[in-house]
Amino acid sequence: MTARFSLVSLILLLTLLFAGAALAVKPDEVLADPALEARARALSEQLRCMVCQNQSIDESDAELARDLRVLVRQRLVAGDTDRQVIDYIVSRYGEFVLLKPRFSLRNALLWGTPVLLLLAGGIFIVLTARSRRSTPAAMLTAEEKAALDKMLGN
Repeated sequence: MTARFSLVSLILLLTLLFAGAALAVKPDEVLADPALEARARALSEQLRCMVCQNQSIDESDAELARDLRVLVRQRLVAGDTDRQVIDYIVSRYGEFVLLKPRFSLRNALLWGTPVLLLLAGGIFIVLTARSRRSTPAAMLTAEEKAALDKMLGN
């Protein structure tokens, strides 16, 4: 009984997880050509919904996401390659529309700066530790040695 209950629970959970994505693309948006529709779905999964911002346009029910899905399909029907469709959308909405941003100098600086700061901090710590270790301890003067001996009772 528990195995059957677990299986039913798992199926229900998976159904709920994928229900939103299945309902987002409306039947009137679907292309007749299965190959073009598959390309459109793959491209839609790469583009961010500008309203939801943490969902792809393929998963979002927002009106802007619908407009972008239709635009992607129009560009594919017009004969654009996948790259041309993405470039067209990015030119209109900016690079933020991409769920996985392209590699560029700006992105490299964005991701590389924390690493560079950590390296610089590590080098600073190592050099500071070495300079402290290499500085010899100052010898006590005769007066300081006498005062210390007096305090220690020697």
